[in-house]
Amino acid sequence: MTLDFDEIYAELQPKIRSYLSRLLGDQEAEDSLQEVFTKVSRGLATFKGRSKPSTWVYRIATNTAIDKLRSSASRQRWDQAPLEDSLEVQNTVSTITPSAAPVDKKIIRKEMSACVHEYVDRLPPDYRTVLILKEIEGFKNREIAEILQISLDNVKVRLHRARARLKQELDDGCDFYYNEDGSLACDRKPILIDSIKPR
Repeated sequence: MTLDFDEIYAELQPKIRSYLSRLLGDQEAEDSLQEVFTKVSRGLATFKGRSKPSTWVYRIATNTAIDKLRSSASRQRWDQAPLEDSLEVQNTVSTITPSAAPVDKKIIRKEMSACVHEYVDRLPPDYRTVLILKEIEGFKNREIAEILQISLDNVKVRLHRARARLKQELDDGCDFYYNEDGSLACDRKPILIDSIKPR
């Protein structure tokens, strides 16, 4: 199966850039993007067509990102990539529709998004990756199995554990409630300074 690099690049480059930004942050994503498509270019001759080209490119991008996430040089926080409108945490968080939303609702929505983003950022790389592939990139479980090169059952287990871990950490760090308009909002739980002061 012969693939044309220019066609692959034109079709997938924006998606891979966005995906890497969510995993690594904008600055790190730029460097990684070049690395990913260099690997794609070099691997075209040996691509055997056992998976879709998009799945193959996402696999390369995922491996590149996980290598960076696990390296000591890349233990930095994500930039504020927009997760609202895309990440669903088993109905734990609902975002507020932006159209005709008053300023106070937009502030609440931004705060909720930042809160969810912060806790996704804290997940281990394997959990973070599987959640983003599923909830943001929209891949089916079987496609995720191909990208991560794990079994379908392992994908299901990893997704379940990632969602449970994220839900627990959100419950521990945020109070979710319905405001006077019936919209879901959140407040961060205060850190008890007195409990961590030396006696």
